[in-house]
Amino acid sequence: MMAGSDAWSLIEKAAVVTGRNVWQTHALKARGLRSLWLSDGPHGLRRQAGSADHLGLGPAQPATCFPVAAAVANSWDVELAQEIGAALGAEAADQRVDVLLGPGLNIKRSPLGGRNFEYFSEDPLLSGKLAAAYVRGIQSRHVAACPKHFAANNQELRRMASDSVVDERTLREIYLTGFEIVVREARPRTIMSSYNLVGGVYASENHWLLRQVLRDEWGFDGAVVTDWGASNDIAAGLAAGCSLEMPAAGHASARQIAAAVKSGRLAMADLNARVREVVELAEWRRQAPQAADADYDAHHELARRAAAASAVLLKNDHHLLPLSPGAKVAVIGDFAARPRYQGGGSSSVNPRRLDSCLDVIGQSGLVMTAFEPGFRRDGRPDPALARAAAAAARQADVALVWLGLDEASETEGADRRDLKLPQAQVDLLAAVAQANPQVVAVLSLGGALETPWLGHCQALLHGYLAGEAGAGGLLDVIVGKVNPSGRLAETFPVSLADHPTAGSFPAAGRQAEYREGLYVGYRYFTTAARPVAFAFGFGLSYTQFEYSDLRADQGQARLRVTNTGRRDGAEVVQVYVHSLSDAVHRPERELKGFARVAIAAGESADVAVPLGEFAFRRFNAATGTWEVEPGRYEVQVGASSVDIRLTATVTLEGEAGFGDAERAEPADGAGAGAGGALALPSYHAGAVHDVSDEEFERLLGRPLVREAAAVAELTSADVIDSLANARSWLARLGHRWLKRRLAKAEAARAAATAELFILWLPLARLVKVAGGRVDAGVVDGLVMAVNGHFWRGLWAAARAYAANRRANRATARRLAQSQAPKAALKAAPKAGLKATPKR
Repeated sequence: MMAGSDAWSLIEKAAVVTGRNVWQTHALKARGLRSLWLSDGPHGLRRQAGSADHLGLGPAQPATCFPVAAAVANSWDVELAQEIGAALGAEAADQRVDVLLGPGLNIKRSPLGGRNFEYFSEDPLLSGKLAAAYVRGIQSRHVAACPKHFAANNQELRRMASDSVVDERTLREIYLTGFEIVVREARPRTIMSSYNLVGGVYASENHWLLRQVLRDEWGFDGAVVTDWGASNDIAAGLAAGCSLEMPAAGHASARQIAAAVKSGRLAMADLNARVREVVELAEWRRQAPQAADADYDAHHELARRAAAASAVLLKNDHHLLPLSPGAKVAVIGDFAARPRYQGGGSSSVNPRRLDSCLDVIGQSGLVMTAFEPGFRRDGRPDPALARAAAAAARQADVALVWLGLDEASETEGADRRDLKLPQAQVDLLAAVAQANPQVVAVLSLGGALETPWLGHCQALLHGYLAGEAGAGGLLDVIVGKVNPSGRLAETFPVSLADHPTAGSFPAAGRQAEYREGLYVGYRYFTTAARPVAFAFGFGLSYTQFEYSDLRADQGQARLRVTNTGRRDGAEVVQVYVHSLSDAVHRPERELKGFARVAIAAGESADVAVPLGEFAFRRFNAATGTWEVEPGRYEVQVGASSVDIRLTATVTLEGEAGFGDAERAEPADGAGAGAGGALALPSYHAGAVHDVSDEEFERLLGRPLVREAAAVAELTSADVIDSLANARSWLARLGHRWLKRRLAKAEAARAAATAELFILWLPLARLVKVAGGRVDAGVVDGLVMAVNGHFWRGLWAAARAYAANRRANRATARRLAQSQAPKAALKAAPKAGLKATPKR
């Protein structure tokens, strides 16, 4: 057992809360503290073979690649999510990983989000429930889960230097609620802070976010881990409640901690609390039972089952699907041979097995008459490929066309530019449909897209990024072995221009203004009454369901669901709440409960959907409290956000004094609907495409901070991309070289994760990602150099580099001395700033 960590030396404590290398924490053998190994990822383990790669560029140990979170969300299946989580935990334990960095549950604020494939939904309830299930599953194998990225981390552009400007009510109700559900229901051992700023303060050092909300309000008692390179000021982070800085920044961070304690900027009590959080995590892992060998074959079958359960049937004219055994199919599309099964970046998994359609179609009962790639994966037109595909389609009963986006289109570090299918694939689809109208299109991508080409296929199945066994799972749906039950966890707009963030996402400046407020995804489209291509919650089945006998109260909605078709199937019952009051602005409807229920053909099931404490609450930013507004609410039950089948009215007494002037939000007037509508007319109408500065300021409850005009000299807070305007021609040359690499990668349709990471890296953050080779003095010298004082800055950087090396060696010796056996034998309780001899 470890001795009380409060008595450890200052240098030991500083080591515990900083990384040892890219993936490991420090071990203190004399104290009985083992090292922890942290690894990605959210849909499959990525235990990197090397210790110096956090972006997924190098090889990783093989593991099962499950469908991504965006796919599994379409299953609306909490039990399936927990089963996947348990498999992830088993593989982590098998590969001696202590902390699994996932799941990701940021809200899909825009369909252009570059990492949307890693996240569940545009809805916080669905995101939170599924993420909680993953956490319970992972931790059932005595591996710590690390939900991420906390919080309001919703774009990739400038992600390490972007300030999310969002009003507190929206932040609480949309962007924090999912994390609240995870913390309260699953008790994760760790949580990951995000790169961005929230309200002008970096998330990793945001006291309000990490202490007041996460720890004090929600009761989180685990360790907060920075995203890799997200730490800005280690002392401020520790004081705010961040427990562990990753990856290793050498010993510079340890020296900063010691200096902050000595100066009084960091209280010893705060440092002790953070050390205890890391130590308790290590002790919990030390007590883990011996892990059984992971059953990778069983996990592959689970991945296939998950892919089938997550697939969404979007169109099925003339009941073309399911295809009958013996049907002759022409398989068309490069993705049928080389599947697109996961996104790019740090979540990339090295799969133990990878099935393609061509590999497994022989087991489906279908007869493949031909395979044609149909299009170039890089998007360049090739009419000859399309002609060959059309010729193959003429000779078959059905054309099975696999379409989607390539690997470079959805990757960490870059947001999508549009929602379009590559034109070469659209042309292919039109040519095939002209040759044979019986076309089944299968989509492989991580999110939404526009579908103006929908008329060129009779059936459309969206498989998302379905993991290593996705091809088999999708074929199981196509032939009817599995009845499709996936329902969209996000809205597909008719056009990107219809989306409320279309003109502002991603934000190119220092600030990302969340002017749409609460109106995210279906909350916007239902309130503004804008038509969509495919609604949140939509999905077809090979059978039909009828709803009846709704009864609702504050605690639950109860109803009967009947399978009126000829096939067994599963329905996702969705319960929305609509306020009949106009005291404060609210979306037209909000998801407050759901249940996935399997029902045999001709049978009925009585379904009870708990509503719980989140169903009727709203956050009052003026009082800083959650409140229930008294009055009447309509409980709406349906098969999607626009397909409401049954309604019932519930009357709530609410809380005494609600609506009094002193308790009402100033932006919404003194609790009166008319006053609120006058103060925030766009938000009451849901017309948030073009909110004025003045109205957004009223929503925020504070003035906007205007971005400063470009200054002549750069600072360490500026990102690498700012070197384009540097005074130093050498800095500008380096920037042009980096941009050329990005352009070359784009031309080759190759992911440029490393280059994008560098491009948006603040200069000050070089300290955190250079493995200890750089400290603040080196950065200051480099900033001086890029500002035109080249030789003076270079000399300052060189001197600081040499001094940092000497200081790192000295700190390493002090840490080694404190861990020597004699130090352990002579150690006595030492409080406050006292340290072991020869510290």
